[in-house]
Amino acid sequence: MKRLITFSYRNKDLPPFSCEFRGRRRRVLDLPLIAWLTVIWVLLWSSLNWANVLTGAVVAVAVCLAFPLPQVDLGLRLHPWGILRLAGFLLYDMYTSGVRVTRQIFGDRPYRAAVIAVPLRCRSDLMLAATAVAVSNVPGGSIVEVRRATATVFLHVLDADRPAELDAARRSVWRLEELTVRAFGTRDEIARVAGPPPTPPDTGEQPKDQGEDA
Repeated sequence: MKRLITFSYRNKDLPPFSCEFRGRRRRVLDLPLIAWLTVIWVLLWSSLNWANVLTGAVVAVAVCLAFPLPQVDLGLRLHPWGILRLAGFLLYDMYTSGVRVTRQIFGDRPYRAAVIAVPLRCRSDLMLAATAVAVSNVPGGSIVEVRRATATVFLHVLDADRPAELDAARRSVWRLEELTVRAFGTRDEIARVAGPPPTPPDTGEQPKDQGEDA
């Protein structure tokens, strides 16, 4: 006997968090989309109660069955343990980086800034964007450009007095890339970030002394 409803955890060929209806026509429903449409329905009625929630869910399912969207796999996977590790690392890095930037601001010596190129191991648009957002959330460094063709991000760092500081900035980006991919990436992407990071290009650029611009 064939199942009328099959969830994604029983069928790995389905997109994550989805269910399949088998009838005269095959329909695959995106459960997060159903939930979002239900939330919109409740907001339109401006009243949170069981009647509005159930009605919204029924309307959302009916709309998705009547007007099915094409199946698009964004390459997003949710790994709970990886998400917790990424959140913990971001909180710790934001704190330590904030303290370091504060010391630089109130320090006596002028700091030297630079823009460095950091090649990444994953080339998918989603992971490039997610890594860039994660890096930009940490004080002391900001992404000024993302080059999709070469999977390279260009990072502005405040402390570039020594080559060791630049190497530390690159290692921090690669660490955030690995944690981001382990939180949201596919198996192939996780296997890719498990390998050694690529060799950064030698641009021959020298750090810029911020004190000379004043």
